[in-house]
Amino acid sequence: MSFELIIPFLRPIESLLADDDISEIMCNPDSTCWIERDGCISAVTDVRFKVGELHAGLEVIANKFGKQLDSSHPILNARLPDGSRLAAMIAPVVGPEPLLNIRKFGRRNYTLDDLVSRKAMTGDMSKKLREAVQRAENILISGATGTGKTTLLNALANEIPEQERIFVIEDTAEIRIQNPHVVSAESQSNTHKEEITFDVLLKAALRHRPDRIILGEVRGAEARTLLDAMNTGHRGTLATIHAGSPKAALRRLAMLAVRGSQQLSLDEAEEEVRVSVHIVVQLERMDGRRFIDCVFECDKATSVP
Repeated sequence: MSFELIIPFLRPIESLLADDDISEIMCNPDSTCWIERDGCISAVTDVRFKVGELHAGLEVIANKFGKQLDSSHPILNARLPDGSRLAAMIAPVVGPEPLLNIRKFGRRNYTLDDLVSRKAMTGDMSKKLREAVQRAENILISGATGTGKTTLLNALANEIPEQERIFVIEDTAEIRIQNPHVVSAESQSNTHKEEITFDVLLKAALRHRPDRIILGEVRGAEARTLLDAMNTGHRGTLATIHAGSPKAALRRLAMLAVRGSQQLSLDEAEEEVRVSVHIVVQLERMDGRRFIDCVFECDKATSVP
């Protein structure tokens, strides 16, 4: 079990933490508990914390991570030793009881073939994406929260040739690549005197001779740096972005790049995106099932459904 550090303070959900089929545990301020299993959310009626029990447990957990959780610091975010993420809020932000979310770190690394067998993509999609990675095309993975973007990113990353040097940038370590030459860096927001953003890390990574750059999520000023990198010979980039369609993903990338540069107009940014991104993979989630809706080839403006 990978939750020894927190189990003594979260005994009511010990069985949920031990269940590898559960991907997310959600305890709400009304004292109800919910889980996500196989993409479906359901209530757990036989699990409930006593009044004040969860609050007390979370205070101890925060202390163990060198953080504060009180009325002046009512939000807690922590990464557990196995990579799982714990997020909590207390009064005065929520009430009467705390809000707790534990996103469990998946123990299995799915391959493209696995995703085909699970009907998350077609064989044609798998072939096209595998070939695109081998040709070092720049791929943007788009979708809403919980659609499987990181799972697909891992699968694509493991198609990168072994001789290549991979630099991974993310805010929480979720990307697990089997290749022998991988460097991983995590952004830092509240543990350093100087904030270490995605943009700062990306600029630093470019000085360390990466063959491939993998960005956990494009969401800010790093979009400008990422476009510069892709336009100056850093091919084979993999990144995720929150968007509802391939065209919306491309436009969002352009808008983020504009925000990161006062000298860049939206028209100029959209043109840079058009020549930089080769493929957008759009992920969807329906009735608990995660799947690729289409593989959009930007230079041809076509998609493989």
